[in-house]
Amino acid sequence: MHQIELRNISLEYESADSPVTALQDVSFSVEPAEFLCVVGQSGCGKTTMLNVVAGFLKPTKGGILIGGKAVTGKGLDRGIVFQDFAQLFPWRTAQRNVEFGLEMKGIRKEEREEIALRFLRLVNLEKFARSYPHELSGGMQQRVAIARALAYNPAVLLMDEPFAALDALTREEMQRFLVDVWRETKKTVIYVTHNVAEAVYLADRVIVFSPHPGTVKAQVKIALPRPRDTLSVEFLKYQKEIVHQIVERK
Repeated sequence: MHQIELRNISLEYESADSPVTALQDVSFSVEPAEFLCVVGQSGCGKTTMLNVVAGFLKPTKGGILIGGKAVTGKGLDRGIVFQDFAQLFPWRTAQRNVEFGLEMKGIRKEEREEIALRFLRLVNLEKFARSYPHELSGGMQQRVAIARALAYNPAVLLMDEPFAALDALTREEMQRFLVDVWRETKKTVIYVTHNVAEAVYLADRVIVFSPHPGTVKAQVKIALPRPRDTLSVEFLKYQKEIVHQIVERK
């Protein structure tokens, strides 16, 4: 279990006219084994922030620590799941996709296979180990992606709207599934979403970003027991509070 710390992160893009500030002085921490959701309007910098933590983008200013160590680029200490089903390698079976990070770590073949099958069991897809991505539903593909991200035992899990492309019923099923997996693995999670109800359902804490430039506007701790009743008065109060923070202009 590792803590994540973002310290005064700023990022500017060069444009034809003048530099564009995508993030400005973003600071927050995520406690070990905490499930943190990040919400906000389109263009507020949520995904940019996640890409900085992942090491895909280098901040103009500030720094990131994971488990007390500075992030200087991409690394196997971070498992990443995107919303795009194409994140899986189409020429690899489900099992071989899950083995990918283990290969990068130099794990021997027999151990890779054992670990991959264990994580496919965790996501209830052991029977589909030899299936290719095109033979799996969208929800099943995302479960394979989650198993792949967890199998090589990263310190933290970064998720960028992984269920956005799923239909409503599958999305609800995947949310319940993800909570179960998180409770079993105790990973530290940063989860970006546009869906406020999803954030309230999943998170220990929700961070609201404001746009132009992207910065932390508010933090809301979700003091609800799990499993959560999405129709309860308390749940709806949290939704209302977060929506108000998103749309309120200051």
